[in-house]
Amino acid sequence: MPTVVSARFEDLVALALSVLIAEDPNLDLIQSDVSVDDLEDAIREHRPQVAILNMGTLHSPAQVWELSRDYPQTALVVLANRPTAADFNQMLSFGATACLSKETQARDVISAIHLAARGLHVLPEETEAHGGDPVRILGVGQLTPRESEVLEQLQGGATNAEIAARLAIGVETVRTHARKIYRKLGIASRRELARLERQGLVTLDQRTGAPT
Repeated sequence: MPTVVSARFEDLVALALSVLIAEDPNLDLIQSDVSVDDLEDAIREHRPQVAILNMGTLHSPAQVWELSRDYPQTALVVLANRPTAADFNQMLSFGATACLSKETQARDVISAIHLAARGLHVLPEETEAHGGDPVRILGVGQLTPRESEVLEQLQGGATNAEIAARLAIGVETVRTHARKIYRKLGIASRRELARLERQGLVTLDQRTGAPT
């Protein structure tokens, strides 16, 4: 069960986070309402899989980099008030696993926590459908180029034999790549991959083919 430490937030945000995590039987909130000055002590003491940080109370973005450097086993999920694309990029470049708006839907916050606990990342993307504001697309950054190609074919509904023919590899190699992809996404089958796609949680960058 992933363990979580949460920083101090505004009352409504803090209450919502506590309720969300408490209602999820697969998450364990071991400490909440941690002041920015006590964050490092809390992470050092509890060694949580995920720490939820409040961007508005950080002393500076460098604090994220320091926590990421000193406690690499803890994924850092940063919540911010209407973060810009620059905020997203800065937090991610400094080692955060995710940077989400405090207005993000509850189910997406929980999904981000679970994915962060598995070593996955939450990456931003600009979309006109959301007024041009940065939105979050869940996925991974550690697929190999070949795995990205196989994932794209899987998302297109190709069979293993069709993928093998298109990529000029063996069917058993396709199966091996698929198993690795599913493991990295924290799923077990094509059906679960399709579910993630329907929920908008896994996409491919159309320019590079890389998962985003």
